[in-house]
Amino acid sequence: MTEIPPLNITSLLKRFGLRADRKLGQNFLQDPFALEAIASAAEIQPRDIVLEIGPGLGSLTRYLAASARQVVAVELDRDMLPPLKEVTSAYDNINIVHGDILKLSPMDLIQEPGYLVVANIPYYITSAIIRHLLAQSPKGENQPKPRRIVLTVQKEVATRICAQPGDMSILALSVQIYGKPRLAKHIPANAFFPPPKVDSAVLCVEIYPEPIVPPEFIDTFFKLVKAGFSQKRKTLRNSLSAGLHISAQHAEELLDKGGIDPRRRAETLSIQEWQNLCALYK
Repeated sequence: MTEIPPLNITSLLKRFGLRADRKLGQNFLQDPFALEAIASAAEIQPRDIVLEIGPGLGSLTRYLAASARQVVAVELDRDMLPPLKEVTSAYDNINIVHGDILKLSPMDLIQEPGYLVVANIPYYITSAIIRHLLAQSPKGENQPKPRRIVLTVQKEVATRICAQPGDMSILALSVQIYGKPRLAKHIPANAFFPPPKVDSAVLCVEIYPEPIVPPEFIDTFFKLVKAGFSQKRKTLRNSLSAGLHISAQHAEELLDKGGIDPRRRAETLSIQEWQNLCALYK
C-alpha cells in the first residue's frame, strides 16, 4: 500500500469551522497504525467495492480507496462533506453520499453481492446497521449482501458481540445469527480525536450465505429473545411468562418441549436452543 500522509485533525476542523459532534458519536480516528489495521482486517481485494459508513473527515476512506475498486462513503453530517471531499480529492474511486445509512436502501448504493462494509460507528446502532444491511428489502426482494463487515466499536461492546453461551446478550444474538464475529484489533482511546472515554476494538463479522434463523422466523426469534432477556435476574420460566404475556405454566411447558431447564437464564442459551424455542412457539 502506498504510504498515506496523516491528517492533522485539529487543524482541519479549525480551518472549516467545525468541531466533533458528541450527539453523533464523532471521534475521529487519526492513528496511522490503527487505520492500517482496520484496512488490513477488511482484507480488501482489487475488485472489491467497500461501503464505508460514517467516513467523517476521510482518514480511513483513503486507506480503503488505496486497495479497493470503489468506495461508497455514506456520511450523515452535512458539515463533514466539504472537508471529506477535499481530503479524498486525489482518489477517483470514491463516491460520497450524504444520508442516513438506516434510511437508505443498500440496493440503491451497491448492486453487487459480496461487497465489504467498514464503519466507525456509535455502538448503539451496531445491531441496527447489521440487520439493515442483511435483511430483505421492504419489497421482499433479496438485496445484495456483504461478505464481511468490519466495525470499530467500543471494546466492551465488541467483546459482548463475540460472547458464547453463558454470557450471551440480545446484541450478541442479533449479530451471530447473520455471521461469525471475531476481535481483530484493540484500539486505545488516544488513537482518536477527541479521545473517547473508553478503548475501542476492530470487530470483523464474516457473513454467512444465509442467516442461521430463516427470514420468516426472525421476527418471532427476536420476540422470544427480548422476552427472555426482559428480566435478566429471573429464570426463563418467569421472564418468558412476563415478556410474552403467557402463564408461567405455559412458559414452563414451552421450555420443557425444547429440552431446556425452566430454571436457566437467558444468557446461557445457545442460538440453536433459541431457534428450537422459536419453532415450538410459532
